[in-house]
Amino acid sequence: MSGAKRRPQPQSTGQRRAPSRRPTPKPPARLKPPSTRRPRGKQTGVWARYKRLSRRHPYLFKAARFGLLASLWGTIILAAAVFYFVSRVPDPLLATLDDRPPNVTVLAADGSVLAERGLRRGHVRIDVLPDHLVKAVMATEDRRFYDHWGIDPVGMIRASYRNFRAGTVVQGGSTITQQLAKNLFLEPERTVTRKLEELIYTVWLEQRFSKDEILELYLNRVYLGGGAYGVEAAARHYFGKSARNVTLAQSAVLAGLLKAPSRYAPTRSIRAASARAQVVLANMVDAGFITEAEARTAGRQPLQLKAKGDDTGYPYAVDWVAELLPQYVGDHDEALIVQTTIDARLQRLSQERLRALLDGEGQKLRAGEGAVVVLDPASGAVRALVGGRSYRNSPYDRALNARRQPGSAFKPFVYLAALEAGFSPESIAYDSPVNIGGWKPTNYTHNYKGKVSLRYALAHSLNTVAVKLTANVGPRRVAETAQRLGITSKLYAQPSLALGTSEVTLLELTGAYAPFANGGSRVLPHVITGIRNENGKVVYQRQRTATGRVVAPYHVAAMNDMLSAVVVHGTAKRAAIPGHPAGGKTGTTQNSRDAWFIGYTAYYVGGIWIGNDDNMPMKKVTGGSLPAELWHNIMVAAHKGKPPLPLPAPRGPNRPWEGQGAIAARLPFDFGARNTGGTSARPFYQRVIGFFGGG
Repeated sequence: MSGAKRRPQPQSTGQRRAPSRRPTPKPPARLKPPSTRRPRGKQTGVWARYKRLSRRHPYLFKAARFGLLASLWGTIILAAAVFYFVSRVPDPLLATLDDRPPNVTVLAADGSVLAERGLRRGHVRIDVLPDHLVKAVMATEDRRFYDHWGIDPVGMIRASYRNFRAGTVVQGGSTITQQLAKNLFLEPERTVTRKLEELIYTVWLEQRFSKDEILELYLNRVYLGGGAYGVEAAARHYFGKSARNVTLAQSAVLAGLLKAPSRYAPTRSIRAASARAQVVLANMVDAGFITEAEARTAGRQPLQLKAKGDDTGYPYAVDWVAELLPQYVGDHDEALIVQTTIDARLQRLSQERLRALLDGEGQKLRAGEGAVVVLDPASGAVRALVGGRSYRNSPYDRALNARRQPGSAFKPFVYLAALEAGFSPESIAYDSPVNIGGWKPTNYTHNYKGKVSLRYALAHSLNTVAVKLTANVGPRRVAETAQRLGITSKLYAQPSLALGTSEVTLLELTGAYAPFANGGSRVLPHVITGIRNENGKVVYQRQRTATGRVVAPYHVAAMNDMLSAVVVHGTAKRAAIPGHPAGGKTGTTQNSRDAWFIGYTAYYVGGIWIGNDDNMPMKKVTGGSLPAELWHNIMVAAHKGKPPLPLPAPRGPNRPWEGQGAIAARLPFDFGARNTGGTSARPFYQRVIGFFGGG
């Protein structure tokens, strides 16, 4: 059988066939068609994209989240700080009505009041001030003042660029409003919190005041040196006139003070003040406020310094105190009482005697100005300081700030260097012509004495011997000797140093003589001993500074022997004080442009300078004439009632160096014609032989 036959299908009869009784299988799980199903990780939407990127760059997204949170918290903290600081801001009316800065009371050594400083001389409205004064301040401090909202990014960028180009800070980035905020509300310390406060107060000021009101407040409160707060006080202090009447040149000086009141004060340095004023004028031209022709005209005008008259004789000393005060207490915001070393009677006496001398004999001899310093040789305490004949006519302090050639008043340092090199007052030199590299200095009298002792050479101020001494021991050694005793000005180590060609101030030269009077110790001239506030709290107390011995007792005695001869029978006989041993040295520069006498006793060291501000020659004025006479007049009064005291000398023979000079006197060699200066490399005895030569 090939297979079963297929059963034929029955034809449809129109009836539904009965369903099969077999169980129906479950349908498979519903799946999306392959064409519509998304693969894993391909979700769409912002959140999905964020998750994908966060997986790929986890550190970047962590940093972003941290930055977002930090910004959020920073905003919250800043808002809280703004609320806190603004809540502490005083009523704006107080800023305009309270125009009295802290008062400073200056006391003499005995506790009497010398002066009060720091009181403003009235609030001046901006609409009555000269336009060139306002523009001078704006051109120098904030020329975009009317164009910014208190903080000037453009100005900060410009200042940073100029400072970078100059390699130092030549321009600040603070606006006038920022400076006013610091002056009104803030302490001087530099901290992050303080800078934040400054920015907040700056914005607050800009919101509460108009630009003119801010500028007016600034001009009336800013410190301009010499105890003067505000342009009105400064104009009266420096120029003796109201700020309403200052010239363009004077306005430039006042604006220039804003950078550094002490450095650029015309009472301290007319040259520095004038140079700074030229910078301000150039700024005004650059800002388009004035023309170049106007700047040139103003630059040629004299400053015409004047001040309110003061017959007490104290203003120069009080100005010095005001100038020093910021170094001790910074920007103070409370009333202060300053104790000084000034002897009120001696200060007044010195001022009166200087003025009387210049108005009398000095006027005949074309001596227009002078200065006086008197100090205690034991401590360096300044008892009197007079900077000129008339504070009203010129508040410029010549005792502190004028640098002039001391002439022969520098010679004691030459002779001290020689003593320390082995010479003595009895050593013999020859006063004869000298030629050092073509330089041929002569004596004041243009004649020569021949063989003389060093004592005689110093007493009669023989230039040739001083030059030979300097060449023998070396100019550098002489300069170092002077600096060791207290000369702080720059000294040029060259042969002409022997004749006082390097400029010094009267104060430092007077202080450098103190070791001869006190036995060999250097002193630091000072005027402030203590500062306290109005409640009695000590803000500053001077501690005695031990500078140590700078001259051996043996050499002190030798110098006193020689410098006493100057007063007894030398060039300063007019300075002698009856009954009181004294020493000192005169000094006269070329054509009598400067005349000096620095003298001392066991009680005082006093320095006198006579000359003219414009360096014009006087009529044959020498250190032994007007300066020695003035020193005598002041010291006779200062020593009234004081018992005579000898000058320092070691125990033993009165002249312990005798015998050394006798040996040197027999050395018959010529030094002056052959030595060319400088420190010789020859053994000392050969240099001694070369020095003590005939001529």
